[in-house]
Parts: sequence; C-alpha cells; structure tokens
Amino acid sequence: MARPSKPKLSPDAIAAAALKLVDKHGEFTLPQLAKALSVTASSLYNHVAGKDEIIELMRGRAMSAISLPDGDSGGWQETVRQIATSYWESYSKHPRLIPLLTSHTVRDRTTLRVYDALAEVLEHAGFEPRERLHAITIIDSFVLGSALDAAAPENVWEADEDSSPAFKKALNEGLSDTLRAEKTFLLGLDVVLNGLGTLLPPHPKDPGLSSLGA
Repeated sequence: MARPSKPKLSPDAIAAAALKLVDKHGEFTLPQLAKALSVTASSLYNHVAGKDEIIELMRGRAMSAISLPDGDSGGWQETVRQIATSYWESYSKHPRLIPLLTSHTVRDRTTLRVYDALAEVLEHAGFEPRERLHAITIIDSFVLGSALDAAAPENVWEADEDSSPAFKKALNEGLSDTLRAEKTFLLGLDVVLNGLGTLLPPHPKDPGLSSLGA
C-alpha cells in the first residue's frame, strides 16, 4: 500500500481540529481531539507537548488572520484602529476560544508580532514604556470583550416589569439594529483611542513609521 503523500498529523492539523471543537463546545480534551482526528491520544504527543501548546497553536491560528498596516497609515490612531479592527474581526469568528486564551501566557510568535506592531506604533507616537503597556492592555481587553459581544444572542438583554423606562427605550431602539455589535465596537474604539491620546506628552514624536513588519 502506498504511503500517504502527507502525514496524517501535524501541529497545524491538530490546531485546526481543536479550534473546531472549541468553536462548537467551548472546550476540548485530548481524547476528544484524538477521536476527531481518528488517532490515539498518545499519538498527539509526537507533534505537540500537551494541551497548553495546542491552545497556543489555536491562538496563533486565529491571530494569523490579523492584517498589519504597512508603514504610515495616517497617524498612530488610524494605524491602531486598523490593527484593532482586524483583531476584532478575527476573534469575532472564534469567540469561544477567548476564555481559554486568557489563562495562558502569550508565547506564540504569530500573536506576538501583533503586539510588537502595536508597541512600535505607540512608541513612535510618543507613549512612554509604562503607558505603552497600559495602552496595549486596554486595546486588548476592549477588542476581546467586543468580540464576545459580537457572538452574543440577538437579544442580549431582556427587560422585566421593574426595568426603567430609560433602559427599555434603549433596548427597543438599539437591539433592532442588526449591526449593533459592530457599530458599538467602532464607537468604543473611537472612545478608547481618544482617551489614550490624553496620555501623550505635549509634543509627541513623529508618528510616521517606516515599516511595522509582518
């Protein structure tokens, strides 16, 4: 019998199968993953060290879809906006992965390239190192939270008889918008970027960038 042209297992194949399980169930176990791949659980260890590594591989798979601007994109706020929007679009497709990621240290190089790009943009804009990390953390938290909202049920809230008229009116007018999550994300991103601008010194550096890397 001829040998298959490609090996049945690989880190990428394992990550893809695990991500499908997480998208469906919100979690995965190694026995479940082995069953989905039609292999034994022990055979997975020939390609990955364990569950932690698989989670990082899934993180990298999701983050690989993020597009980074090439060079000056019209100032630091516009550059960060483009990165954050691509970030949100990627994780909106895999919201159930987010809780798994938050309890694991980020080590994946595909993911770190995004944080490298953000740090470089913010440095050129004039953010000091401490404020730079604050800004990256705020952006990260906002994007991931907004990605979870994008996957929420159509009726996120349900008012009861004790709910205030102000809340009921907001729900009646806001929940009917099929683009509510996206519009809310873009509005919130404006608020975040404008707020971060207040952390800059009076005379920030030239925000122009030669390259962000890929």
